[in-house]
This record gives sequence, C-alpha cells and structure tokens, in this order.
Amino acid sequence: MRTPHVVENWIDGRSHGSVGGESLPVIEPATGAEIGRMAASGAADVDLAQTAAARAFPAWAALPATERAAMLERLAGLVERDVERLALLESTDSGKPLSLARSVDIPRAAANLRFFAETVREWKADEDFRAPHAVSRVMRRASGVAGCISPWNLPLYLFTWKIAPALAAGCTVVAKPSEETPMTAAALGELSAEAGFPAGVLNVVQGRGAECGAAIVRHPGIPVITFTGGTATGAHIMSVAGPMFKRTALELGGKNPTIVFADADFDAAVAGAVRAGFQNQGQICLCGSRVLVERGMYERFREAFVERVRALRVGDPMDAGTEQGSLVSAAHRGKVAAAVERARAEGGRVLCGGRAPEHSELPERVRGGAYWLPTVIEGLPMNCATNQEEIFGPVVTIQAFGDETDAVRLANESVYGLAANVWTADHARGMRMAEQLEFGIVWINTWMLRDLRVPFGGMKRSGVGREGGEEALRFFAEPKSVTWPG
Repeated sequence: MRTPHVVENWIDGRSHGSVGGESLPVIEPATGAEIGRMAASGAADVDLAQTAAARAFPAWAALPATERAAMLERLAGLVERDVERLALLESTDSGKPLSLARSVDIPRAAANLRFFAETVREWKADEDFRAPHAVSRVMRRASGVAGCISPWNLPLYLFTWKIAPALAAGCTVVAKPSEETPMTAAALGELSAEAGFPAGVLNVVQGRGAECGAAIVRHPGIPVITFTGGTATGAHIMSVAGPMFKRTALELGGKNPTIVFADADFDAAVAGAVRAGFQNQGQICLCGSRVLVERGMYERFREAFVERVRALRVGDPMDAGTEQGSLVSAAHRGKVAAAVERARAEGGRVLCGGRAPEHSELPERVRGGAYWLPTVIEGLPMNCATNQEEIFGPVVTIQAFGDETDAVRLANESVYGLAANVWTADHARGMRMAEQLEFGIVWINTWMLRDLRVPFGGMKRSGVGREGGEEALRFFAEPKSVTWPG
C-alpha cells in the first residue's frame, strides 16, 4: 500500500499545514482513489505568506540580477535531477500520460527557469534616452510581492512560467497551484530551499480558488496578479483587482481553429490536427478544437482524421503506450459529457467517441477513472454553443470552408482569440492568414512550437497582457522616468 501524500503550504522557507488545520483530498483522477490530503488554505494562510514575502522582498530585489539568475539555474538543475519523481507526481495528480509528463511538462518547467535566468542577465532594467536638451533614464524596479495563480492542465510547466520571471525581476512570490494538481508545486517549494533561495522569497499556498486564490487577489499587500485559467474566473479577478489598481495579466480561454488548405502536406496536416486537438486529452488552452478544412479535400481529410483519432490509445497513464490518459477529475468529465450531449441536441453528428469508455475498454487499475473517448463532431454551424464555448477536453468539431476569405471569417467568428494553426504549402498565404486572423498566436504548418522570447497571450476574451521574454520581466517591474538637462 502506498504512503498517502501530504501536501502542505511552503511559507517562509518551511512546510506548513493550513492555519485552521483544514485539508482537502488529493484524488488520482485515473483511478478515482484518494491518495493523500492537502492543506485547505484561506485568508490567514495568504496573510502569513504575504508577510514572509514582504519581509524578504527588499533583500531579494537588491541582489544583483546575476545572483537571482544563479539561484534559478540551480533550481532548474534540481528539477532536471528529479525529473522521474516529478513526472510521476504530475501524472498521478493530473491523469496525463507519464510519458508526456516526462518528455514535455517537467523538461519545460526546467527550461522556463533557465530561460528567465538567461534573460534577466541580459535585460537592461535601466535605459537612457537623449534629446537635444535633456537626458531621460527609465528605471525599472521590481513591483513587490507578486501573486501567481496557475492552472491544473500543465501544473509545473505553467507554475514555473509565472514564478520564474517574477523571481528573476526581483519580486518575491505568493503562488497558488490548482487544488486539482497541488503536488509538483509543493515539491518545487522544497527544492527552492535546496537551491538556496532565502526564506520568504517563494511561498506556495494550497487550497481552493474561491478561498485561497480569492484571498491572494484581494490582498492589499500583493500589487501584482498573474492568472491562467477560465475566462469567467478571469473576469471576476478583474472586477476585484481593477478597483484596487493592481497590475494584472490574465491568460484565459480559447476556441482555437486548425485551418487546413487543400495544398497542405496531407499527412503532416492530419497528424498536426490530431496532436493539436487531443494532446493532454484536449486540456490545453492552445488546443485546436475547431478543425476547418478546404472543401475540395474535406471528405478525404475527415476520413483520415477520424481514423487517426479512433486509433489514439486510451489507457493507464503509467503505461508507456498510452496516448490519452484520464481527464483531470470526474467533475470535469461531467462537464465534457454535458457539452457533447448539447452538441447532439444542436444537430451535431458524432463521428467517433462521444462517450466514456466501457470498463472492458480500460485496464483494471483505471476503471474508476475520469476517462472520455476522443470525440469528433460534424455538422454544426459556427455560431452554435459547441463551436463558441470552450469545452477543454478531447472534443473537436470539423467543418468545410470555401476559400481563404471564408476560412478567415469562420476562424474569427469567436469571442476568443488565443491561437490558430494554418496548414498550407503556400507560405505567402500562411502569412496573409496570420495578418487577418484575430489571434495572439498563429502557427504555420506546426503547432505548439515555442520560442520563449516572443510574447505569449491572446486577444478578445482570451486574456489581457502578454507573457514571455522581456514582456514578462517588464510586467513584474514598475518603470520610473527620471529627466535632467543635458
């Protein structure tokens, strides 16, 4: 029998239970079993974390950037050293295939830490501007205590994407992972001490968003908030943070198109659309959940696409051959199931999937898990709820378009504007599409290919602000302009 996991807060350089002693279950979604308990934190715990962070801030901000960078690099090295342990925690916590956590999530977490260590070394926090009769200097100094709230779909990957630039810029941090996936963030807190981070620089509080996350957002001593998650929650955060004049960055939902032209490399486009639609069980904000195919090749593409989706191996996340693991929770599976039933009511034809697997279709260990078969739906107009609302699961719609203008119209018919991917042999066409598509990220003949130097974020209801590169460092720093005669 496995030892139950005990997931505590990391505050002021040591582990803490919640102030009130409350806890929440840690559930392995692939089995439905309770595998441990986590701290159920609230405002009192956030107060403790903010106090520790505020106390540590002056010394941390005063350190040379090279010293902060060196600690981030040491932390990256420890993540790489512990990749197997962290990948197992991530897979157990989220239901994603262990092979994906091992090859993508944990290496990317280490890469985030290393990237911002390198970037802050080269960053010019002070910059001079000369005019005929004056000299101005822009000074950028860390904003103080940063509140970093990260989601459950890519737990350590996106947790480090937030805390790394904050720490590099000189902020101290009060961070909250999702209550669905708390374990790797707790492990990172402990590793930060081994990496030499002073007590109070990185604080991790565990708990529900409605109590713990809300306390971070409304705390008057946390002037900077960065959040990744659902659009409705982002809107609520804005309603609280706005009147407090907090600096806020929100990376929110998406309803992203995969656009395939008839001249595209057929096999590459099919494989790319499958990967974009179903990696991590479709639980990535960047997933291409609307597949738009040029009419001349629509039937051929649809048949090949559905065949590849049916062939995806659904199974135990711990099995090396598993391509589709569990959804993050039984409650989330219920939301996905309801969305598919709504699609049927709207007149959609389910081409594959559309249901939870039977017990006989799963290995015995995971028959109590939150599984959903990869699903493709045809025959829906773009203005229906299924094509307009984010499902955040292994559910993709497919439809035909007539020409380039029609493809742009259909793709842009969305309140979201996060990411799009375009498949065509004509690079000029791809660039024309990129100009016209109302999305913050456009990939041409690829998906999820990232250069961490470029801005990351969306338009419309997909968010406010940008992450990545120097954009992220600037977000965590207040600029001050100083001018003198010259």
